Amino acid sequence: MATLSLSRSAAAVVERGPRGSLRLTSRKSRNPSVGITLAVLVALTFVTFARMQYGSVDLARAAQQAGSDFVAMMLEPALDPPLGANHFTWATVFASTPSTIGVTLICTVLSAVVSFFLALAASANLSSVTVSNVVKGFIAVIRSIPTILWVLVFTVAIGLGSEAAVLGISFHSIAYLTKSYSESIEEIDEGTIEALRSSGASFWQVVFQAICPATITKLLSWTFIRFEINFTNAVAVGAFAGAGGIGFQLYQAGTRYYNLHEVGVIVYVCIIAAFVFEFVSVRLRRRYIINPEA
Repeated sequence: MATLSLSRSAAAVVERGPRGSLRLTSRKSRNPSVGITLAVLVALTFVTFARMQYGSVDLARAAQQAGSDFVAMMLEPALDPPLGANHFTWATVFASTPSTIGVTLICTVLSAVVSFFLALAASANLSSVTVSNVVKGFIAVIRSIPTILWVLVFTVAIGLGSEAAVLGISFHSIAYLTKSYSESIEEIDEGTIEALRSSGASFWQVVFQAICPATITKLLSWTFIRFEINFTNAVAVGAFAGAGGIGFQLYQAGTRYYNLHEVGVIVYVCIIAAFVFEFVSVRLRRRYIINPEA
């Protein structure tokens, strides 16, 4: 009888749509602030477009030109376009790609190592409250500044080159991974840590016998995610930081030569590289994280 009454009460609570489908959220529990916010943003967008000073620019013609440029870039990629001289060869493009991947790898490995030790200091269940708050506050300040700005700072400090790009990308990556690592460490059961401490285990014994085994899957997942982000950043900063690589070639093709066909080739190379990184990370995650015994 109790089970039947519970089933009836649950059935009474469940709401269905006009076609009989179940509603995932109740009408009574819906928050109108989301709809109001979206409506305000849409209204502000239309007002902004209406009040902008376009000068002598014809929006319809500009949109048409942008569409034709997009078609030339994405549907007609070529290093030897019929209406212009080619400025790059396939050898140049494929030689520049490993340079960008190398910068990405260096930044990710360096950031992961430094972030692990900073995360130990930032975790509230491993360090004192004062040290944890100081490290988290310092990391929050670094993380609030975009990667591009950090690269500009180091470019001014040490000059153009790969060093400025590596330091700028790594600086923001350290802040990103430190926050991610520390939150993963703080999710560990306090009982495990206290049991090791009660048995006389040292700090590093707690780290390598409790922290690492319990968080290694999350730490690797965060590292894979940051590697993909760093590749995007390495492409973006390759031009103005003087770091070279595929990003510099993209800048040359789009800004100096304004050859959309060559831009399309480089864009597709970046897309293929991103797909390869995703494929490798998924396979590694399945092999060593999700199903390590397979």
